[in-house]
Amino acid sequence: MQLGVSRDQVEIRILDKGRKGFLGFLGSRPAIVEVTVNKALDLIEEAVAVKSDPIEEVVSAQKDPIEEAVSYVKGIIREMNLDVTVEKSVKGREVKLTLSGEQVALLIGKRGSTLNAIQYLTQLVVNRSTKQYINIMIDAENYREKRRGTLESLAQRLAKQVFNTKKKVILEPMPSFERKVIHQALSHHPHVITTSEGAEPHRHVVISPK
Repeated sequence: MQLGVSRDQVEIRILDKGRKGFLGFLGSRPAIVEVTVNKALDLIEEAVAVKSDPIEEVVSAQKDPIEEAVSYVKGIIREMNLDVTVEKSVKGREVKLTLSGEQVALLIGKRGSTLNAIQYLTQLVVNRSTKQYINIMIDAENYREKRRGTLESLAQRLAKQVFNTKKKVILEPMPSFERKVIHQALSHHPHVITTSEGAEPHRHVVISPK
């Protein structure tokens, strides 16, 4: 079956390794695998199509980009048929949208991938019609704070590895606010330095020995 996606867009889990069988075919049993398309990557790819999307007319007509952000996120939730509510908190041009509800975990995804994708798209949509950049943060079940703690611990562990091996470490792609956590955690480290490389949404942190 053709899924129309690349290998890095799916997760593969082997359910049954199968059996080769006598003489290579008698009594053989095919392997059974479960292939799951990464929905977060699907969402990010849809950002490419935003420029020609009918949403452009809606955004242009909206005078309040913050309300447009709320409306856009609610639209995604509605399309996913989830019972999740959205609450906003605004400080200047910093906007935090908090998602809550029994099904909210479905909007977080593996290591926050779905949550990050929704946040990435929301920022693209909102900032196409603004003169000053609006920073959108989307959170659910206090995931961002928990993730911060995880990243800080990861940064220290990898810094120790880099110091011991004298070899740089390349982290997985992260959104800018997560990369910032890594940079801040190691900003005063005596033995390593951090840099960001690559282009969004695949930009990543590199930890190198000094």
